[in-house]
Amino acid sequence: MSTETQNEPLLPTRWASIVAWWSSVHFLVVILVLSTVILYYPATGYELLNWDDPWYLTWNELLRSWHPMNLYQILTEPVARNYAPVTIFTFLVEYHLWGLHPSGYHATNVLLHAVNAVLVLQLIRQLTRNDWLSLAVALLFVVHPVQVESVAWISSRKTVLSSTFMLASLICWLRPERTSRQEGWGIIWLILGLLSKASCVVIPLIVIAYDVLIPRKKLSDAIVRQMPGLLFCAMLVFTTMNAQVTIVGGIRSHLGMSKLELLGVNLTLLWRYVFMLLVPRGLCVLYNPPVSGIGLLVTLSALGWGLVSWGLWKVRHTIPLVTFAGISALLIMIPMLNLFPLTTLMNDRYLYLTCIPFFAVVGGGIQWVWNGILRCLPQLAPAGKIMAATTILVVAGAMTWGTANYLPVWKNPVSLWTDARSKTPSLTVVQIQWALTMEEEGRPEEALSALKYALEHCNPDKLDRERIQKIQDRLRSPAEAMEHEA
Repeated sequence: MSTETQNEPLLPTRWASIVAWWSSVHFLVVILVLSTVILYYPATGYELLNWDDPWYLTWNELLRSWHPMNLYQILTEPVARNYAPVTIFTFLVEYHLWGLHPSGYHATNVLLHAVNAVLVLQLIRQLTRNDWLSLAVALLFVVHPVQVESVAWISSRKTVLSSTFMLASLICWLRPERTSRQEGWGIIWLILGLLSKASCVVIPLIVIAYDVLIPRKKLSDAIVRQMPGLLFCAMLVFTTMNAQVTIVGGIRSHLGMSKLELLGVNLTLLWRYVFMLLVPRGLCVLYNPPVSGIGLLVTLSALGWGLVSWGLWKVRHTIPLVTFAGISALLIMIPMLNLFPLTTLMNDRYLYLTCIPFFAVVGGGIQWVWNGILRCLPQLAPAGKIMAATTILVVAGAMTWGTANYLPVWKNPVSLWTDARSKTPSLTVVQIQWALTMEEEGRPEEALSALKYALEHCNPDKLDRERIQKIQDRLRSPAEAMEHEA
């Protein structure tokens, strides 16, 4: 038999393998990466913002050299209210690649978002064995408008970077049976995540919930298995618990509230987050949620979450993944609920990972309804894949449109604080940031006007009044300053 005859059967087989490769998960990966890069490419031309970016980059002397003392300080000291040495190390590397030119930092955030989308795809496929649901969740993760803050804001590097490590760790841990190698890598990714952002402390708790609900392990055994991770998390918490109140700024009106009062406010905020994921309108860099006179709203919110909790408990045996998704979403949110003081009550970036279990449950619910319809009307089955693809494209298209329209808000300080002033003008910090922006733009009269508005209409506290006074003194001409003192 000739060589050609021997090789003839191999050619179709090899071609079939290529076709299968492109029709499998690899093709989905290409879709996600291209979607991320195309959607967020404009952000690579955006500027540095006067909102934490100076603390991380412009004023950060730790980035100026590779001197051992600098490296030691990066490893041991918080920067801008956060202990995140791995995040600061990425800024150190980039500073020596492209200085303070913002394009490189923005491009890194976009690429990390693309990596995270691929990891989301892998994690959901691993948990559900459902390619359609996995693609829908990962695609919504990429294009949802609530992700803009995390991706387009350089200072939110800690969010996208820690999410990379957190997702990698969960991919290693969330398996019915794990090898020692997988658990070892899970610990490594956990440590890197903790050193990128403290919110990764919830990883061991998520794994414990998975082990109890899915492979039905004993709670005691699950906890023992996570003791090394819990130890690392405890160490990180003790390191960072006081960092959030070391810098003047943000919103502080809630810092004097009791834990019970904060619980009531958080119950209302969690519902607001749900609505933001369903209908992402009115997104903003800062929010001003009501914290007083909301007794009825708190009561209704508590009743609503009580019903949700009851439902999750009822399906823990029949649909344990739904219960696990609900618990995971809550655990991811816990570090953002002011159990330790934060300088903001509410932010879009808090939903960066929380949206994943939410999208999975909503998508799974829609699929469950569709399967019920098919059982009643089996003649619709041939059109099932077309309808599923159409639904994914329509929803993703709507979210993409929202993201494309909201993304330019983060282009520069003027666009950011113009948008904030139109949505939350009653926040003192918004008026102060606008004044600082106007000062940078060489428009001192507009800056002084904003500060005057803050004093008259925003009820600033003592620290904010001191900031306003310093800025006013800096902006006034010598004659105006003397007249003001008189």
